[in-house]
Amino acid sequence: QVQLVESGGGLGQAGGSLRLSCAASGSIFSMGVMDWYRQAPGKQRELVASALSAGTTNYADSVKGRFTISRDNAKNTIYLQMNSLKPEDTAVYYCHAVILRTRTSPPYDYWGQGTQVTVSS
Repeated sequence: QVQLVESGGGLGQAGGSLRLSCAASGSIFSMGVMDWYRQAPGKQRELVASALSAGTTNYADSVKGRFTISRDNAKNTIYLQMNSLKPEDTAVYYCHAVILRTRTSPPYDYWGQGTQVTVSS
């Protein structure tokens, strides 16, 4: 089975930085898009940033210029560098990946358990 494990969350101060990581393990032939989502209290889950296998990245307007997504395909890992943190960034952050487990199997979505990020003023 494939497992995504997030790490790096915790308590941050407004204006500070945190770096999240998400490592995929298990049977992996190739990885497609990898994303970071977040769900703040009382709000729906939203897409924060995406990193395509070719290197293209996309960001939510709310984090543009502050967050950077990157991936290390050799390690099956993605990162989210969060700078200039704001209290509104407080949320549970979830890693998501589209993974091809074998050469012939169809791509499938996998999710991490989530990591809490809390930003205080």
